[in-house]
Amino acid sequence: MYKPVNSYYWTWAVLCCLIAGCNKPGNAPGNSVPPPPPTATGIPYWLTTGDKSNLLSRQTTALDFGSSSSSLPVITVDSTQVFQPVDGFGYTLTSGSAQVINQLAPAEKNALLNELFGSGENSLGINILRIGIGATDLSASVYSYDDMPAGQTDPSLLQFSLSPDQSALVPLLKQIVLVNPSIRLIATPWSAPVWMKDNNNTVGGSLIPAYYTVYANYFVKYIQAMQAEGLAIYAITPQNEPLHPGNNPSMYMTAVQQASFIKNNLGPAFNAAGITTKIIIYDHNCDRPDYPLDILNDAAARAYVDGSAFHLYAGNITALSQVYAAYPGKNIYFTEQYTPTTGSFAGDIVWHLRNVIIGSMRNFSRIALEWNLATDPSYGPHTNGGCTTCLGALTIGPGTVTRNVSYYIIAQASKFITAGSVRIASDDYGNLYSAAFLRPDGKKVLIVLNDDASALVFNIKFKNKMLASTLPGKAVATYVW
Repeated sequence: MYKPVNSYYWTWAVLCCLIAGCNKPGNAPGNSVPPPPPTATGIPYWLTTGDKSNLLSRQTTALDFGSSSSSLPVITVDSTQVFQPVDGFGYTLTSGSAQVINQLAPAEKNALLNELFGSGENSLGINILRIGIGATDLSASVYSYDDMPAGQTDPSLLQFSLSPDQSALVPLLKQIVLVNPSIRLIATPWSAPVWMKDNNNTVGGSLIPAYYTVYANYFVKYIQAMQAEGLAIYAITPQNEPLHPGNNPSMYMTAVQQASFIKNNLGPAFNAAGITTKIIIYDHNCDRPDYPLDILNDAAARAYVDGSAFHLYAGNITALSQVYAAYPGKNIYFTEQYTPTTGSFAGDIVWHLRNVIIGSMRNFSRIALEWNLATDPSYGPHTNGGCTTCLGALTIGPGTVTRNVSYYIIAQASKFITAGSVRIASDDYGNLYSAAFLRPDGKKVLIVLNDDASALVFNIKFKNKMLASTLPGKAVATYVW
């Protein structure tokens, strides 16, 4: 942990340094001379360190911009260079998450929801949630909203019902909306009802073409049913991880199939029903940018598409920029990344800040979402065959709430970057990675990650003025001015 020292020490150190020639050529910038003490007016910043000695901790060190120059590494923030709008940060709220959160006593649950979704000084300000259309693999059981006995079908969707989620997910979402009425919900199916699939199974298989129109109407009914509950669905993706048919539930959907479904069925069904919910394609790994590009290359499908969504279990985060460059009029979204039970706090805080938060933002994403919001101490609930090593942002046991690494990954951004912000220019420098934002209130937010093992001293430059800061190794700081 970096601790401030008093001004007498700084004065003596700087005088000794000048006499000894600490800044002569050959001394390594960023590792030799500590910065002069900042003035007392103070620019606030919040720190999380890999050793957990700081967890979203507001620092008492006073920082301020001055006019002096330095040979330290410089991260320049330029608010005249504006990139994509930023909608927000959050998690997937699975029905399993809802189940464990609902086990808290009413007062504890209310306090937690305000901590997560509120806008106060002690809140994270989460404003995006991804939810399942039916079960995810982190649900207690597998279900859709139109399950039928074996051998039976329901092409008119007469049996459609939200009832599997009426006891946990829907009531919790209503409570969250009361805390944050502006929260945006992105909804995703892990599978169509099995009677619509060619293998009649919750795992794998593909949507039977004869049921494309029925499945489009399934989405319409879902959006209308949620709206009747007071829950507006901001966007949907047609399929979670369409190239991963081994999960339970899951469904395989090629780019050709997804393009056909969107242009011939889903898009027209939304238009006919007057639904303005956005359609976001792909929702899978960065190793296959060809998938969303193939859909966007189809002009008829492209007309219905708002943008493309990505995960990063394979590939490189720069794939987002590749798709954005081909179709800059279409939005980019980062919608899932998990933290494993086998991971380390230091390793995960660095990797996720570098890729999911800073990386996705620097590659034009409007959002950054981690995976599951909450699990029980046994990493459940999950389906038979679902993820057994997914560490929730929260672990909730009887009367206890433990905040895990992805809580802090998201918090370093969500607490400070409000909806309606825009990304602005900032530099990377060696093992220092950054992303900068301009908020609607005019304040600037800078996230800096130190991926080095050692502490680094650097300057932040804005409008020809600089401040110096020290960031411990394997740590992240968020600055606001």
